[in-house]
Amino acid sequence: MDKILVTGGAGFLGSHLCDRLIERGDDILCVDNFYTGSKRNVSHLFNHPHFEMMRHDVTFPLYIEVNKIFNLACPASPVHYQHDPVQTTKTSVHGAINMLGLAKRVKARILQASTSEVYGDPDVHPQPEEYWGRVNPIGIRSCYDEGKRCAETLFFDYHRQHKVDIKVIRIFNTYGPRMHPNDGRVVSNFIVQALRGEEISMFGDGQQTRSFCYVDDLIEAMLRMMDSPADFTGPVNVGNPSEFTMLQLAETVLKLTGSTSKIVYKPLPQDDPRQRKPDISLVQAKLNWTPRVSLEDGLKETIAYFKTVLV
Repeated sequence: MDKILVTGGAGFLGSHLCDRLIERGDDILCVDNFYTGSKRNVSHLFNHPHFEMMRHDVTFPLYIEVNKIFNLACPASPVHYQHDPVQTTKTSVHGAINMLGLAKRVKARILQASTSEVYGDPDVHPQPEEYWGRVNPIGIRSCYDEGKRCAETLFFDYHRQHKVDIKVIRIFNTYGPRMHPNDGRVVSNFIVQALRGEEISMFGDGQQTRSFCYVDDLIEAMLRMMDSPADFTGPVNVGNPSEFTMLQLAETVLKLTGSTSKIVYKPLPQDDPRQRKPDISLVQAKLNWTPRVSLEDGLKETIAYFKTVLV
């Protein structure tokens, strides 16, 4: 039985990861400061003998004994990470330092949940891991983009300097049940607006693209990465390479919800990427992983979830 720390464990991705780890018999310490995470996401695990919940902020050190660490702690939507941008940067950078220090002390393997935002508004499409990115270092999204880039730097420096056993994945747009209804991400925005009969907010001309990965597929890749050979550190892209325009996504949501909401066009936010699509040839080759859930099937599950939480 592995003793595993999941930071950000009560969040959208973290809670699904905790479910999978409990299912396979691991002993889990779920750490979250509940800034964007919710006890509701993990309350069904509270009475499980191998699950423990701790309220803690990763910008402060943590002294525990584990042999694996999944570092997922950080607000991941623009609405949340721009609310307190200084704290967002601290969470990525100080959080990485503290978790890497813990991994060094207890000789634990540690996985960093990085992001496709390290590529910024890319001029290479699709984005391979070798691409260094095109990021505005002083924009309103920089607290998240540059915080995650710095965290990757720290992971590889701890690996080179202190021989810490690291894994780094770059997560592309992921969606599914337990997303925060007000996180400002396009999937949750469209679904919530459609279910409430509100106007669908379309930023820009609707032709900007994203690639949407269902949460179950993402968690499977994360587990495979953690269990991969030590010499494969990453970074590795994890996402669904099927590319959709924002207009296509909105039309699919309207069809699946049966909503009569109208699409209303608004100005594109600053530094919002025009294109985002992962090159997943590395994860396919190294982890034998390919996403399996179609956008329509995943949206059906996500819509069903939002119907239970919207009042």
